[in-house]
Amino acid sequence: MEPAGTTTVTTTAAYPRKILDYMEGFLVSKTLFTACELGVFDLLASSQHPLSLEEVALGIRASQDGTERLLAACTGLDLLNTHTQDGHVMYSNTEQSSVYLTQSSPVSLTQSIHYSSKTIYLCWHYLTDAVREGSNQYEKAFGVKSEHLFEALYRSEEEMVKFMQLMNSIWNICGRDVVTAFNLSPFTTIYDLGGCSGALAKQCVLAYPECTVTIFDLPKVVKTSREHFVTDDNQRVSFHEGDFFKDALPDADLYILARILHDWTDVRSIELLTKVYRACRPGGGVLVVEALLCEDGSGPLTAQLYSLNMLVQTEGKERTAAEYTALLTAAGFQNIQVERTGKIYDAVLGRK
Repeated sequence: MEPAGTTTVTTTAAYPRKILDYMEGFLVSKTLFTACELGVFDLLASSQHPLSLEEVALGIRASQDGTERLLAACTGLDLLNTHTQDGHVMYSNTEQSSVYLTQSSPVSLTQSIHYSSKTIYLCWHYLTDAVREGSNQYEKAFGVKSEHLFEALYRSEEEMVKFMQLMNSIWNICGRDVVTAFNLSPFTTIYDLGGCSGALAKQCVLAYPECTVTIFDLPKVVKTSREHFVTDDNQRVSFHEGDFFKDALPDADLYILARILHDWTDVRSIELLTKVYRACRPGGGVLVVEALLCEDGSGPLTAQLYSLNMLVQTEGKERTAAEYTALLTAAGFQNIQVERTGKIYDAVLGRK
């Protein structure tokens, strides 16, 4: 007879592999973050041949012991290949690391990884508080009051550039999928509201040679985008300085709201969409690009995690297609269509 209050673990209990994997998830993230921050993948990419432990440690200016452990973990994560040469282990990038984890790659995710490590990761330290309070955690994480969301996000020029680099890397990879989810060729005058670095605008003009895209964003964002992201060669991409909540919107055939509505409450989203509807030309529309949740709440996991991230960082949340349809309908849009891309971000098109 067992004492009262004891728990018996039977032999039929499954090994909790998933739970252990989830517990260790942050170890994986920080391993990736650290390898990128130290320049491991860039160093290996710049070499004409695989490098030894000693060469990598010297190249990233780190201890051999620490480097050996980091390289072993990266190998276990399939981020590095190992080769034996004259009895020594040599390291090289895998194909995915070469494409996505080196700064020289046109579809590099390194800037996104740096932002995740230095900003998002710190905010998530206060996820428990965010859940309890139902509000973002910028003040606790960075000592910045967040009464105005983008004053917190753009709290310094360095932080603004990092955020814009994050958005740039995302649309360099996912942008074409969302701008071609529907045939947008009938819309020749397009405004990308909160267009940030211009990466999505560039994807749009590549896909539709007859269109022009104007990036509508805050003056300091426009200034930074001109300096760092959009060159004079992009003649079909232009800028309009303004705050889309406060300033008048020029009339256009199509407005793009990509990863914008998920920052805001339903009330503010309807406010913005109503403003867009009034400015939109007859027969025009709005393209909403977001990570859509399943209607029954079952996933996708990425969108569920992004919704927690919205709690930690913004006033908004991720939504289902039905919820976005309701917001668009409340603003006056009709004939709403939803297209799932099979990637992270999906597209919703509403017509005036």
